[in-house]
Amino acid sequence: MKAVRIHAHGGPSVLVLEDVPDPVPATGEVLVAVKAASVNAADWKVRSGDLPVTLVFPHILGRDFSGVVETAGPDTDIEPGTEVYAVCPPGMEGGYAEKISIGAQYVARKPKNLSHVEAAAIGLAALTALVTIEDTLKLKRGEKILIQGGAGGVAGMAIQLAHHLGAEVVTTARAENHAYVRSLGADQVIDYTKEDPAVLLGGCDAAFDTVGGSCIAQCFAVLKPGGRAAFIAGGAGAPEAPREDVTALRPAVNRSRALMDRVTAYVEAGILKLPEITAMSLSEAVRAHQLSEAKHVRGKLVFEIGD
Repeated sequence: MKAVRIHAHGGPSVLVLEDVPDPVPATGEVLVAVKAASVNAADWKVRSGDLPVTLVFPHILGRDFSGVVETAGPDTDIEPGTEVYAVCPPGMEGGYAEKISIGAQYVARKPKNLSHVEAAAIGLAALTALVTIEDTLKLKRGEKILIQGGAGGVAGMAIQLAHHLGAEVVTTARAENHAYVRSLGADQVIDYTKEDPAVLLGGCDAAFDTVGGSCIAQCFAVLKPGGRAAFIAGGAGAPEAPREDVTALRPAVNRSRALMDRVTAYVEAGILKLPEITAMSLSEAVRAHQLSEAKHVRGKLVFEIGD
């Protein structure tokens, strides 16, 4: 099969498309013919060595994908031919390939109303947003939330979920993305290139940072006493809160079929809509990482792999 691998940490140029042996499913695993795989910020952070993970080189990147079950190993409950999507469990990657072997417990039925490219685009982004908004921040109707980086994949999903729950949603985005994030459900949009949310906002019940850097301090600054903030861009743990009257949280984004089924239910009900998608081929992996690392991608980059 074809796969994009890295043989060492480094810049985008270390991504190499090459022929590798097909994986063989073990007990409890299914072999999936990958039709599409998304590009996430975590991918270039792993590639560059910025994330504290230990890799065995050569390594295939890619944390979420959509495809068709080709072979089911012993002790699995999914039939060959089933259209599925999944997010790889912590410590495992391999989506940048024509085939992947993964535990059946992580694989869920693909939403009926989505293509494989569309399903791959929402996998990890929607799962992260779901766990953050509902399970970590426990956002409630009538609360006010600041979501940093609204045009990104995770933030875009978070805006939709927060809006669905009845919260007042404020987000940050460049001027050219204001109409886009408003279409997702944002009530107020701040142009972060010209304005500081910490100056404009106050009284927020919650904040969600998907960007890192100066956005971390801004999230704490906008919270009212008793507020809580969730962070996914600043490392493995939550940053230390500079105030004793607020709470800093790091979402534990677990992987399971049950969690993916929650995402599917939202998608099939029309509550979670697709992000803007830019489809690319595996041969364009270097360019995809350059775009992702620049942090100005609107929506999601997706590798279209299958026919």
